[in-house]
Amino acid sequence: MRQQNLDLRVHDRVALDEIELYAEMLSAVAAADRPLTIAEIDMVLGVRSGEAGRRELTPQD
Repeated sequence: MRQQNLDLRVHDRVALDEIELYAEMLSAVAAADRPLTIAEIDMVLGVRSGEAGRRELTPQD
């Protein structure tokens, strides 16, 4: 069996993006002196706050 020269480093852009967001959130939490509000979390994650975001976070009956 012939072994090919394989690059064993895996580049998963989605996973790397999630790790970056997680690190940003941890930094924001560490810098805060109280729990973050939904608006602050949205700002850290770069998402738009407002009614659409609140509906997604609110459990539906």
